[in-house]
Amino acid sequence: QRMSSGSGVIISEDGYIVSNNHVINGADEIEIVLNDKRTFSASVIGTDPTTDLALLKVEEKGLPFLKFGNSDNIQVGEWVLAVGNPFNLTSTVTAGIVSAKARSINILDDKYRIESFIQTDAVVNPGNSGGALINTLGDLVGINTAIQSQTGSYIGYSFAIPVNIVKKVMDDLLKYGKVQRGFIGVSIRDIDAALAKELNLNKIEGVYVADLTPGGSAEDAGIQKGDVILKVNGVAVNSASELQEQVGRFRPGDRVAIVLNSDGDTEELNVILRNKEGTTSIIKREKKEIMTVLGAEFEELSENEKREIGLTHGVKIKRLKEGKLRYTGLREGFIITHINKRSIESPQDIAAIFKKNKGNIVGIEGFYPDDGTKYYYGFSI
Repeated sequence: QRMSSGSGVIISEDGYIVSNNHVINGADEIEIVLNDKRTFSASVIGTDPTTDLALLKVEEKGLPFLKFGNSDNIQVGEWVLAVGNPFNLTSTVTAGIVSAKARSINILDDKYRIESFIQTDAVVNPGNSGGALINTLGDLVGINTAIQSQTGSYIGYSFAIPVNIVKKVMDDLLKYGKVQRGFIGVSIRDIDAALAKELNLNKIEGVYVADLTPGGSAEDAGIQKGDVILKVNGVAVNSASELQEQVGRFRPGDRVAIVLNSDGDTEELNVILRNKEGTTSIIKREKKEIMTVLGAEFEELSENEKREIGLTHGVKIKRLKEGKLRYTGLREGFIITHINKRSIESPQDIAAIFKKNKGNIVGIEGFYPDDGTKYYYGFSI
């Protein structure tokens, strides 16, 4: 077994805690240790890889908690404190100033990532991830997430997720079970001196619209390729990360005012945001996701594995936790080839079949690679 540690912030007296997704991702068990040395087991309410945030819960009342500040109000040069658990040095506090805002450092792999970090020179090291960045009033203004380093330890700058993004993500996870992202439907790029000269712009400001999603929100609202977005709901945006941060605060179906420069004329348009599926609907997660009920993580077979085993399809059980599959007798490494006689190609196939057969008996067929004997398991879901 492997163990790791990180940091978190209590955000309510009844035990809700915010941390980084990368701190708890893949964990079988999560233990919370408070500053007064009390320990609790935590459950994961929800995660969001696009912002690297996670919402946890411990069953306790009357906990001290941090108040949310307003990350829009912090200024470059303002003093801030970083609080966390670097190198397992519990409750370490360091001080620094805000060095920059809306900084993108390309550390998140997700296609729809939002990177608009608060950059500081407060000392942050491995173990600080998920901890608090607070202002001199003691208000939470960010969640410490990353460092810029060639050695893996602190050498100058650290980066925190602005609390205004944190608030929106936590609200979504509590209310809907998953984060609701609204999209304008544009491909964008920063404007530099060369592009400004090419576009005959008088000022280097705004964000350039390089392309439009066909039938997307921006196209429907009248935004055109080559326009320059200047403001989102009254807030000036001068980089792609600033624009993503502002739009990331809204949900599908929200109406957002966009001020833009179109062929030298300034105009304001209202854009109704859509989700990544192209609709304005809120996407709710079921109270118990099917994978949670099954208690398993699945992995598609590589082409090499298929050749070695002699299969054309199948999904491997990568990890088992508490859930239906473990109670049924299945073990890690089992390769599922069929469920209810249907061939299984991907984890999505498994989720679809179990969702469709709630309350019914399902039959799983497959085998263990080191055995070769075909096994059949039947149970109700």
